[in-house]
Amino acid sequence: MRYFLTISYDGSKFYGFQRQHNVINVQSTIEDELSKVFNEKILVKGAGRTDRGVHAKNQALHFDSEKLINTKTLKKNLNKCLNNIHINKCRIVDDSFHSRFSVKKKHYSYKISFNSKKKNSEYVYFQKKLNIKKMKEASRAFIGIHNFQNFVSGERENYECIIYRIKFHHMFRNGVKIDFYGKSFYRYMVRNLVGALIDVGKNKATKHDIEHLLNSEKTDKMLSTAPAKGLTLENIYY
Repeated sequence: MRYFLTISYDGSKFYGFQRQHNVINVQSTIEDELSKVFNEKILVKGAGRTDRGVHAKNQALHFDSEKLINTKTLKKNLNKCLNNIHINKCRIVDDSFHSRFSVKKKHYSYKISFNSKKKNSEYVYFQKKLNIKKMKEASRAFIGIHNFQNFVSGERENYECIIYRIKFHHMFRNGVKIDFYGKSFYRYMVRNLVGALIDVGKNKATKHDIEHLLNSEKTDKMLSTAPAKGLTLENIYY
């Protein structure tokens, strides 16, 4: 049978989601505890990978086991022994469900603070304010289906992706949160999109520069990459 979990975690405590040797990561941490509970080797498959320092409020994953354990009990026991990870939901799903391939939409957010008193692991602090109006205008270039190869790290066969919506929110007097809704997000993609918008907000780039990089051949003329710690995987929709 197939178990489905949604989890939240503080990315500053982990070297990313993906299983790695000799470093603390989300995937191995959960697998170790599940293996103890089920008394067998458990491997989990996530909806996607988050980089070192990136947070999650509703990351999703699944795993298979022939053993039946009450999901309420499983959730309760896991939350007792996991550090810096919280199980939000736990249920049994159909075997055809896949935490990655069944995804319909993902929601990421990026938080920027201009207030030094607001500095913490979920915000990126900027000493000087950005031109939010220009950033909003430039963000419209990303909406729709594009080839994002100039905003993705690493080599892929396909760089095409769809972004449904980008929304700006004033969180407090001196800060802004940027929400991204899309089908798929590749490695460093959201951080590169935010970095490009920050360059626009600093008057170091324009909407035209972004439009030129979209759907273009790979170029060495890259815009900035925003720090990881301001990024949060907010939700995954199925």
